[in-house]
Amino acid sequence: MLKTLILPLAVVGIAFTAAASSALVTAPKPTVDEPASAHREVAVFAGGCFWGVEGVYRHVRGVIDATSGYSGGSAANAHYALTSTGTTGHAEAVRVVFDPTKVSYGELLRIYFSVVADPTLKDRQGPDEGPQYRSALFPMNPGQARVARSYVAQLDKSHVFSRPIVTTIENYKGFYPAEAEHQNFMARNPTYPYILINDRPKVEALRRQFPSDWRA
Repeated sequence: MLKTLILPLAVVGIAFTAAASSALVTAPKPTVDEPASAHREVAVFAGGCFWGVEGVYRHVRGVIDATSGYSGGSAANAHYALTSTGTTGHAEAVRVVFDPTKVSYGELLRIYFSVVADPTLKDRQGPDEGPQYRSALFPMNPGQARVARSYVAQLDKSHVFSRPIVTTIENYKGFYPAEAEHQNFMARNPTYPYILINDRPKVEALRRQFPSDWRA
């Protein structure tokens, strides 16, 4: 992620307007989903810089908590500096705790494919490149794995995207929270240029495209 990006405010405004007005996909509802449960559930998503992924899911009704971190590698190398090398197996990921009576895993996937990440980009999102920025799902149980596989197949069959979906469905090996400075970064740094250009448009897209799921 471009932490040192400094741009004139006029340039930031132009970039934000262009990103916010670009054509976005609204994925269809999943034909296969988990049944509603009274118990809290956890999901892990990777889709580029974790600042934006976390920022979007914090605005989804029914999400109880969202934590930025690392998934796909080992505990020993779950650190930002190491993950940034692209050699650890980790992806920047977000752990989402949600209430299945208010939002289903399938609906979280629908939001993911619509506004969180471009599932047709391999090992990159926005300005960030490398396997640590890959589009990946880490199902936490067989039910989530079944829904994820079914939904990717549904999207492929319906040709929602003009290019093939490259999102991987990976075995869950663990989730390791990121350093404190990365947590809730969007809310704490709303005028940071990277956030304005790359992540704020995703939150605006969530508000416009999923009003019933939106939480201010």
